[in-house]
Amino acid sequence: MTPALVVCAHGTDDPDGQAAVLAIADATATRLPEVTVEVAYVDVQEPKLDVVVDRLVAAGHHVVVVPVLLTLGFHTEVDVAEAIAGHPGRVVSTGPLGPDPRLEDALVERLREAGAPEGSAVVVAVAGSSRPEAAEVGRGVARAVQDRWAGPVTVGFLSAAEPRVPEAVAEAGGSGPVAVASYLIGPGFFQRRLSRAGGDVVAQPLGAHPGLVSVVVDRYRAGAGQLG
Repeated sequence: MTPALVVCAHGTDDPDGQAAVLAIADATATRLPEVTVEVAYVDVQEPKLDVVVDRLVAAGHHVVVVPVLLTLGFHTEVDVAEAIAGHPGRVVSTGPLGPDPRLEDALVERLREAGAPEGSAVVVAVAGSSRPEAAEVGRGVARAVQDRWAGPVTVGFLSAAEPRVPEAVAEAGGSGPVAVASYLIGPGFFQRRLSRAGGDVVAQPLGAHPGLVSVVVDRYRAGAGQLG
């Protein structure tokens, strides 16, 4: 039996954010028509990851969990690990989606879709984490976007790390417009904060961008390979 895929998201109360995760799962299922694809959450929403995993295993499936999260952190290293711990050899979890060049390409596409002037300053907005390695990933994403964008690119964090997005936008201002690239999965609390951060243009989150969906598909295939 082909391993099932669980698209595992953080969870949100925002209806548009919920729809974004479902759109990612639907687009992934289209790319993997032979695979059972389900959605689960580590917080806020139901069904929780452990419930979905237990049900799939009881039905005879091997399972690949792909966290639709952009960096390592508590959810990937603790919540997901605990949810699958009872099924060694039957369930594997992949790493988070980022960093990946396809996500950085998608950030630039979202900037252009939002009308960011070519050559404008860009602040890559990252959720943030108290873990130093996660903050460094955010800085690395900004460096990768810089390779794809003519104007100056810096990073701003929405929590935990510095500089925060409003300060990064103010510092990038100078004499020209500042665009904010949203390194987030979907709309919600953090995206609303970006709209108030002072940028002239605020791009949409990554959502079900084809590049992100390709990363999910590849993570699944790599995980399925681990299961044999």
